[in-house]
Amino acid sequence: MTDELLGRHKAVLPDWLALYYADPMEITHGEGRHVWDAAGNKYLDFFGGILTTMTAHALPEVSKAVSEQAGRIIHSSTLYLNRPMVELAERIAQMSGIPDARVFFTTSGTEANDTALMLATTYRRSNQILAMRNSYHGRSFSAVGITGNKSWSPTSLSPLQTLYVHGGVRTRGPYADLSDADFITACVADLEDLLGHGRPPAALIAEPIQGVGGFTSPPDGLYAAFREVLQRHGVLWIADEVQTGWGRTGDNFWGWQAHGQNGPPDIMTFAKGIGNGMSIGGVVARAEVMNCLDSNSISTFGGTQITMAAGLANLNYLVEHDLQGNARRVGGLLIERLRAITTQIPAVKEVRGRGLMIGIELVRPGTQEADPEAAAAVLEAARREGLLIGKGGGHNTSALRIAPPLSLTVAEAEEGADALERALRSIH
Repeated sequence: MTDELLGRHKAVLPDWLALYYADPMEITHGEGRHVWDAAGNKYLDFFGGILTTMTAHALPEVSKAVSEQAGRIIHSSTLYLNRPMVELAERIAQMSGIPDARVFFTTSGTEANDTALMLATTYRRSNQILAMRNSYHGRSFSAVGITGNKSWSPTSLSPLQTLYVHGGVRTRGPYADLSDADFITACVADLEDLLGHGRPPAALIAEPIQGVGGFTSPPDGLYAAFREVLQRHGVLWIADEVQTGWGRTGDNFWGWQAHGQNGPPDIMTFAKGIGNGMSIGGVVARAEVMNCLDSNSISTFGGTQITMAAGLANLNYLVEHDLQGNARRVGGLLIERLRAITTQIPAVKEVRGRGLMIGIELVRPGTQEADPEAAAAVLEAARREGLLIGKGGGHNTSALRIAPPLSLTVAEAEEGADALERALRSIH
């Protein structure tokens, strides 16, 4: 059955549409933190559909909300008043930390970042964007143009002029050997120097923890230090929270809060986990930025009733069950467990991350050279152990990505760590 489906996939879908595994799998259903493939094999899901099944598979509260909304009306567009959209926007505006916030819903993180770029460049009357090296912001023409990771940037053409800043990767690059404080000082000096060479840009866009880049991050406070410089130059700060939002990092509800000493971002984007699998993305911005557009616009599918119902139910469950706290507690245990089991595995450079957003960087033993073949092999071995994980990395990096649903239990964390240890040991 899988071979037949794979043949049909290859016949009608693009060659560049990535598939995991030498023998790609079809996931047919899920429950809690587990999924099943078409052959009936059960897996513990440590990747959640790329951090999208944030709460749990087949969460009854979300399934019920979707079913009930589908029985009333699924869609009407933003040309009509939409109660679920207003209610979710109110919740997100209040939780965002951005004063006088306005919310615009999209269908994906790519579209959210695209909208943020349009807002920033319009507000600032500049097409110049600062972005981080090793970053990823989506698949659209403008988002690819600001992505600092060549593996996910298929064209150098762009409607924007992009300048790349140091700081997204702590353990590699020219400042890797510095202390955290000196690292921040050096990165701020680099930003100051960069701003001195050209016209003032529209915005800096940054993921608090880089997702596709392998769950890398700077020391806490870097973007706060950047913010001080940016404010002097009138440059906006866009926080890309597509992967870090909704409590996944455990310590904070939003990733930017680890860098919040100089206030919240001017613009924040979100997607993925809020819909628990439904297509929701969005932008939050203070009113003067959001309202800077001088022509009409709509969103045909952004904010549609059925996705908003799912988002409301999912957000309610997340808050009522303190899944941020669970990410902090269980994620902390999982990180320490993984660090303990990898100390004797030469292929592991480091275990990093916070909450339930964890990266394991792999190198060729005895070197600092990335080992993407090892990452692919561990991915396959983990599948054989009944565990689904992800992978990523940028320039000369290769990392395993671990991001289970935020309802992960301690027992499941131990089960996943044991399976991952066996997978890591099996390749050497």
